[in-house]
Amino acid sequence: MSGMTPEISAEGAVLPRDVVDDARGRRPKRRRNPNRPVWEEQPTVAGQVAKFVILAGVVLAVLFPLWTVVVTSLSTTQESIKAGGLVVVPGELTLNAYTQILSGGVVTRAALVSIGVTAVGTTISVVVSVLAAYGLSRPGSFAHRPLLFVFLITMFFGAGLIPTYLLVSSLNLIDSYWALILPGAVSAFNVLILRNFFMAIDSSILDAARIDGAGEWRVLGGIVLPMSKAVVAVIALFYGVGYWNAFFNAMLYINDNAKWPLQLVLRSYVLQGVTLPGSGAGQVDVGTGVVTGMPVKMAVMILAIIPILVVYPFVQRHFTKGVIFGAVKG
Repeated sequence: MSGMTPEISAEGAVLPRDVVDDARGRRPKRRRNPNRPVWEEQPTVAGQVAKFVILAGVVLAVLFPLWTVVVTSLSTTQESIKAGGLVVVPGELTLNAYTQILSGGVVTRAALVSIGVTAVGTTISVVVSVLAAYGLSRPGSFAHRPLLFVFLITMFFGAGLIPTYLLVSSLNLIDSYWALILPGAVSAFNVLILRNFFMAIDSSILDAARIDGAGEWRVLGGIVLPMSKAVVAVIALFYGVGYWNAFFNAMLYINDNAKWPLQLVLRSYVLQGVTLPGSGAGQVDVGTGVVTGMPVKMAVMILAIIPILVVYPFVQRHFTKGVIFGAVKG
């Protein structure tokens, strides 16, 4: 029992157990750092192995479908038929599927439509959202609270599909590219993210610019936007991905398949199995090198994925910063 008695120094202070053990020549017991939480402690070997296995499984679950799509798009029709559809183990590889769909047919035209709609739509959406958010972020702006209330209502209540279609039809936007842009040009959620970021900017900086004679347009363009590159880049990514992946508006408002975006053409290929005129996918492969069936479908899918994969790395570094800084603070 005497070993359990705490040691007291000459000054009357209680000495820590590890100090006493070290003074007696005994090896102190290893204990957790009280200043660090449990999850920051050094993991055990079993824990590291378990993490590796789990993460490896997740990576394989993500990469395996992408691998099969890429390999199938690079395979011949015979290889696809031999594999029963999707090719896992590559055999004879060819770029004929990509050459075929990019030879000036429906897919090429649909890709150009998607690029144009995404570029124009993203520009319009970002400009309108920035202007609306900046106006709503100024407490003294005209009808500040009523307009903010209107934006909030649109996040929870919608007019419905039929009234929206009737509105688009009454504006003579049926079979118009504007029908793919204007109905979803502004997202209330994105406007609120921008507004919260603008409100977090130190007002003394903006007041100093106004004292120096800068107007609101100069303040927005010369001070607010340069300080908001991260959140604006994230919002542009949100809008760009939305426009690029959208196909439902095209289904509703575009009757001419020459104006279809790429995603709607992809849907007709993959889900419905419909071959569009001028696509080249309806030809018969009889030793001519023409690729049909599954390789063409997968090539169209890869073509629809590539632009986002190319753009995302340039915006990814702003993603976390922009969303966190623009988030609603609790």
